[in-house]
Amino acid sequence: MTIRLYDTSARQIRDFTPLTAGCVSIYLCGATVQAAPHIGHIRSGLNFDMMRRWFEYRGYEVTFIRNVTDIDDKIITKAAEQGRPWWSIGYENERAFNDGYTALGCLPPTYEPRATGHVTEMVEMMRGLIERGHAYESEGNVYFDVKSFPGYLSLSRQELDNIRQPESTGETGKRDPRDFAMWKSVKPGEPSWETPWGRGRPGWHLECSAMAHKYLGEAFDIHGGGLDLIFPHHENEIAQAKAFGDEFANYWVHNAWVTMAGEKMSKSLGNSVLVSEMVKQWRPIVLRYYLGTPHYRSMIEYSEEALREAESAFARIEGFYQRVIEKAGGPVEPAAEVPPAFAEAMDDDLGVPQALAIVHTTVRQGNSALAADDKDAAIARLSEVRAMLGVLGLDPLDAHWDGGNGSDRGEELHGAVDTLVRLVLDQRESARARKDWATADAIRDQLQQSGLVIEDSPTGPRWTLGPR
Repeated sequence: MTIRLYDTSARQIRDFTPLTAGCVSIYLCGATVQAAPHIGHIRSGLNFDMMRRWFEYRGYEVTFIRNVTDIDDKIITKAAEQGRPWWSIGYENERAFNDGYTALGCLPPTYEPRATGHVTEMVEMMRGLIERGHAYESEGNVYFDVKSFPGYLSLSRQELDNIRQPESTGETGKRDPRDFAMWKSVKPGEPSWETPWGRGRPGWHLECSAMAHKYLGEAFDIHGGGLDLIFPHHENEIAQAKAFGDEFANYWVHNAWVTMAGEKMSKSLGNSVLVSEMVKQWRPIVLRYYLGTPHYRSMIEYSEEALREAESAFARIEGFYQRVIEKAGGPVEPAAEVPPAFAEAMDDDLGVPQALAIVHTTVRQGNSALAADDKDAAIARLSEVRAMLGVLGLDPLDAHWDGGNGSDRGEELHGAVDTLVRLVLDQRESARARKDWATADAIRDQLQQSGLVIEDSPTGPRWTLGPR
């Protein structure tokens, strides 16, 4: 068994070899909490949640770090615009991100450090970089000297003469405009912390280098994040960490974006779709299916039609679950192992689309077994499907989903709807018993117009939500 991953730094798929036998360490750049998350933000968490689950299925002990950037220019700007404390903005949106991750079935990280809790570690790293000649203080700011580090831009493979660091307020006294800020001197009304170089606040890139060092040490297996982070963020992280003396990440893995009309989903572009709104319109398990099942390196073009297709595909899986469980007369446990073809797809750079094709093939085989009245074969196929979907965090019978929407309240609501639908179905059964086919058909049609699918089975009528 060999897992292979596309390593951005190598520009190729590589066999994965952990630095410590039996263990995998992952650092994922998490949320910058200036605003509530849209589905593009949550896609990254989903992709790396599936990666983590697959490593755990393969028997590895996974340490998964997902940080929170709770101080930066955008948060300070938002606080000033809204007349609120900066920490209030950060905390509110951190909760919104965690609600989104939880709603879509992401496992909690091993640790979720906040940037503001690690200023001591940042100061230690800056002191070491200044001593080694890779950083300098100027007018209360501390900058990284990019020319001092020969490996700079090895990840993005750009030419130093062609780059510009993103503009940021208050960055004065640079020796070279391409140098980047690790520490920003205090400004009136802004939060600040004491350092040997005066009061100020951390730069974005320093935060992740310091937190990765604290929680994963001098070297770790995988650093993840979105494609948009390759430059400048990940490039600058590498420079700081390696110049400090760390080996840093052995593999770099980047997920693609969610786009609208070909543009990256972004609040600044006004084309974002908030997770908090999406979960009111779509079941979270369907959103996880929609966002998590394309290959992590493939762009997802957002559309209502694509979501409806995902909903219909997942409904076919749920219908198979329901029919087999009725046939079996009770629960069907997941298989101890996933089918070999599924495992082969997942081992090959987390080939979720290919793995999902195995799921749907197995569902079709199970439906054929049901049609042939082969109960044992149908149960065996459902057991395999449960094992596969469990690895992907998509098993409808997992306790997390509570009947499909991830909350106790949702389970109560589903039960109330079921009671009402059953009353109507009883009326339909009474009409059928007296051979009043017109009334029976009218009741069925009215339910279908309400978005329900009615199916007659040997054990009586059953209902499911139909596609939109």
